[in-house]
Amino acid sequence: MANNDRRQEKADQKNLEIEDERRKGDRRRDIRVPVNIWVEEYQGDDVYFQQAGNLSVGGVFFERTIPHPIGTKVGLRFSIPGSEGVIETTGEVVSVPSDEDFGAGIRFIDLDPVEEQIIREYIDKQLS
Repeated sequence: MANNDRRQEKADQKNLEIEDERRKGDRRRDIRVPVNIWVEEYQGDDVYFQQAGNLSVGGVFFERTIPHPIGTKVGLRFSIPGSEGVIETTGEVVSVPSDEDFGAGIRFIDLDPVEEQIIREYIDKQLS
């Protein structure tokens, strides 16, 4: 039985190393473009205004913010430059650069298809 425990410990350690390597790499699936927009972030009765540094159809990065813990879900409201209306969705904190750098990567969870298309068209316009 002790051999099985040691083998399991080695397997668990290997899985942790693989997960750590995956986290170090760039996991973005969507093209991001630099933006300078303000995003209203809310959680319960707390409201924060965050400056976005880049945007994709998959999420947004907040610059110079003291982040919530990874996994925190927040409400988001923002407007796309040149577009009418307000995008409102839920996001989840998925990355925090480091203890020395302030910022937070937010993944959109339930982005409406119409709103996703508005973001996609804005990104395409910025890239052309």
